[in-house]
Amino acid sequence: MAKTLIDGVAGLKALVGKELGPSPWQTMTYQAIQKFADATGDHQWIHVDRERIARESPFKKPVAHGYFTLALIAGLFFELVEVKNFAMVINYGLNKVRFPAPLKDGQRYRLSVKLADAKEAGNAVEGILAATIDVEGEEKPACAAELVFRFY
Repeated sequence: MAKTLIDGVAGLKALVGKELGPSPWQTMTYQAIQKFADATGDHQWIHVDRERIARESPFKKPVAHGYFTLALIAGLFFELVEVKNFAMVINYGLNKVRFPAPLKDGQRYRLSVKLADAKEAGNAVEGILAATIDVEGEEKPACAAELVFRFY
């Protein structure tokens, strides 16, 4: 799949209102969930305790942390786009984040993203991205977020 080219300020502004995805499907693994738990110290049982999950969880499988699901967006975004004629792009923040449905071990997910707006912000252009982490076969996304990236 060809990447969407974001070529400088004019190229960024020309993409406002356009879909920049979706990314290819990827599979969530227990190993990835465990690595995130280890990196953050969040070993809550619904993520990592397979025996208790089988007994008590309504999901019956390990569930990716919400913040892990959110964190996937940045990497997947740069799989979708090629950025030219900017010195750098930074993750500036979030306006809104929700986790409507779980992303479970073994499920396939992908990023869908739309450039909602691009406006001048000092010596940068602020891009507002409407992003979802979709789960194959599920009605609701695992994550819906409005991200703010600054293009310098």
